[in-house]
Amino acid sequence: MTGVQEWPVELRGVTESVVATLGPNGRWNMAALGLHAPDEPSESDEPSGPEQPVTATTWGNTRTRRNFHRQGGGVVQFVSDPRDFVAAAMTIREADAPVLNSADAWAEIEVELVESGEDGGTEWERWELRPVDSAVEHTRPFTINRGFGAVIDATVAASRLDVPAFDTDELLARLAYFEETVEKCGGAIDREAFERIDEITGWRERAAERRNESF
Repeated sequence: MTGVQEWPVELRGVTESVVATLGPNGRWNMAALGLHAPDEPSESDEPSGPEQPVTATTWGNTRTRRNFHRQGGGVVQFVSDPRDFVAAAMTIREADAPVLNSADAWAEIEVELVESGEDGGTEWERWELRPVDSAVEHTRPFTINRGFGAVIDATVAASRLDVPAFDTDELLARLAYFEETVEKCGGAIDREAFERIDEITGWRERAAERRNESF
């Protein structure tokens, strides 16, 4: 531990990231992790002491959850390649090193379990995250691309397809909308990343089957 550090990027609302956690096999497991920034104070608010920590929630008995318990931390990174995000969010991806080539910035973190519960039959745990080391690998002008954003949202919808608490038809409709957005607004790597989601989940075939059943 090198002492508490600042996050290498600005965090607001929920920032999507890839977290690397060291597994019992000595390899780094990559997974998607939403970082919840503290509520931003209004101009009228009085100073409230030290800034509140960033939090994240793990759902189910995932590798990230188990590795957090075992190792007490990991490496959060902010990637610029949607294919890396899809691989982390939708597959079991392991690597020899914790930082991906597409990471614009990263932060080594320590985690502390602060709350747990159950929602819709799924156990969840909320963690406080504190960076102890960080770096910016690449700086570039900020750009907004709806295709990239649609890929990220599509991983959320696709990951819920087999969760009973969510409506399958609604999720498939969302995926169809995101597909159209990626086609219209995304670049080649966005379209490649979106195709990978279908390869993993087969959502297009499932959508076609449900349409046929409705006739």
